[in-house]
Amino acid sequence: MGARRIDRPVPLRERVYQAMQELIISRQLAPGQHLVESELAEMLGVSRQPIREALQLLNTAGWVDLQPGYGAFVHAPAPEEVDQLLAVRAVLESESARLASTLVDTEGVDRLRKLCAEGEAALDEDNTEGMVAANAELHRTVTELSGNKVLMDFVAQIDSRVQWYFTPIAHVRGHESWREHAELVDAIERGDTEGAGRIMREHTERTRRAYQKQVEEGPEEEPQPQVRSRRRRTAR
Repeated sequence: MGARRIDRPVPLRERVYQAMQELIISRQLAPGQHLVESELAEMLGVSRQPIREALQLLNTAGWVDLQPGYGAFVHAPAPEEVDQLLAVRAVLESESARLASTLVDTEGVDRLRKLCAEGEAALDEDNTEGMVAANAELHRTVTELSGNKVLMDFVAQIDSRVQWYFTPIAHVRGHESWREHAELVDAIERGDTEGAGRIMREHTERTRRAYQKQVEEGPEEEPQPQVRSRRRRTAR
């Protein structure tokens, strides 16, 4: 008889890591922003030790840059870094869409249509966080519907980065992005393998170009810092 494994609580440093990653993805901590341990500790309701440990983890994962003598800064991705990741995303997700259309799933299609409606509603409400969340979940669902676990693993590895890059252009892509999503869902529903792959490829390419255009036109507007008032109490 095998012993039942005991669930271990998530270490505090990992919970702090997750909280800070969310703030970076949502741009509440902006690219290039100096991260002060004491301010982060006060904001998240923890001591400086888990903040320091989380910063090390974020540095290893590429979310934060640690500069000796200067401190920690939110990583500011170079244009080619973003371009390369979004190019890989286009390859992976166009194949996901193609495969999803060969395994038409009525329940899955209904989920996709619901997410399209949620994304449109978030756009109308000027809710960037809601738009980014609905967009990420829709793309994640398409990959799940592909039935290919290897694709799911690869897409999961870049999912957070895609959300980070999409956040500042969510409004730029606007209704056009959700019209493209609706066309994609239609293609998947009717089993149009070639069409689904093409629509997803063109959709992800337009997002990539929108990000490139924003970079060329100048740095994004700094978000108003809300983090000081967003105090999150985490168990010590």
